[in-house]
Amino acid sequence: MSRVRLTATELTASERELRQEVREWLDERLPEGSYPVGLGMAGAFDPWFSRDLGARGWLGMALPKEYGGGGRTAVERLVVVEELLARGAPVGFHWVADRQSGPSIALHGTEEQKHEFLPRIAAGEVSFAIGMSEPDSGSDLASIKSKAVPVDGGWVINGSKIWTSGAHLADYVLGLFRTGDDKHAGLTQFIIERPTEGLTISPIPFIDGEAHFCLLTFEDVFVPDTRRLGEVGWGWMQNQGELVLERGGVDRWMSAMPVLERWVRRELDTDSTGLKSDLAGITARCWAFHGMSLAVARMVDAGELPKTEAALVKDMATRFEQECVEIVVRQLGRMPDPSSRDPFEALLATAVLHKPAWTIRGGTTEILHNLIAKELSR
Repeated sequence: MSRVRLTATELTASERELRQEVREWLDERLPEGSYPVGLGMAGAFDPWFSRDLGARGWLGMALPKEYGGGGRTAVERLVVVEELLARGAPVGFHWVADRQSGPSIALHGTEEQKHEFLPRIAAGEVSFAIGMSEPDSGSDLASIKSKAVPVDGGWVINGSKIWTSGAHLADYVLGLFRTGDDKHAGLTQFIIERPTEGLTISPIPFIDGEAHFCLLTFEDVFVPDTRRLGEVGWGWMQNQGELVLERGGVDRWMSAMPVLERWVRRELDTDSTGLKSDLAGITARCWAFHGMSLAVARMVDAGELPKTEAALVKDMATRFEQECVEIVVRQLGRMPDPSSRDPFEALLATAVLHKPAWTIRGGTTEILHNLIAKELSR
């Protein structure tokens, strides 16, 4: 039987120094009240902030130096991201490109693609969205039906994608499409520019009126072969590598952190045994998830592909995020008012409305349980 290999580890002295440097810079760059506080990876879309991060060398940190990256480690990137998410920073513009599209292009792209995209990703000048899920495929990503058919000079794509976060704002969509009949070996990835003829992007409103998820419709969209990422039929393998980066990071347990931090500030002088008990439980679990994400990042730096470990982190951590919001609401004693003039209450109300999506994005709880069970029983 397989086993999970999450080895206990801590930040080194240099990694702790980096953390302090980021904290001090954020104190100056994002003083309280100067920006819209976001919930984790759903932070505001702010190209200028992303460019400032790029200028500091805090985007594309693990990308190769020869392509404009920092040549640093996945752990160093984790340190920076942890501080950004704790502040609710406006990370929306660069998030997908920095977290997974850039590393995937670095691993599987042609020299032309690396030189075209990686320096701009590291500079915070270009944004990406991910085209994976489809309306009729449910959580079985390998069952997608949208096709890319070879033609002279490239491919013609027809079909649709759904739940593609931020696609209406992104410069490019990195999509997975069917190029053959084999369930897994018949999938290939393509980089599709937005806007492009035949591609229609329709934002899907949340219950609070915000629109982050999108429906993408492809009608005879031509993509040159120079925008095919990796070999034909390698899409599934490449996609699995992306999902490790997507599922095992700190973003899977820090969505509620800005709410928790403001809650603690408000209740700092409250002498309540129940509140202290809730806070102690949350703190202990945050420390545990920090250690798990750090262990996954160490494995990535060692050249491993911790699919099962990342799935475990994502499964437990996104449920924890939801529980945190429920605890704060219980301590408040009533449902928060979305129109409240109190920034804390308004942010908590947003978290209440958005938290159901946290266990869905990146793979539902049910599909993760299946994946984990299959891997551990091999």
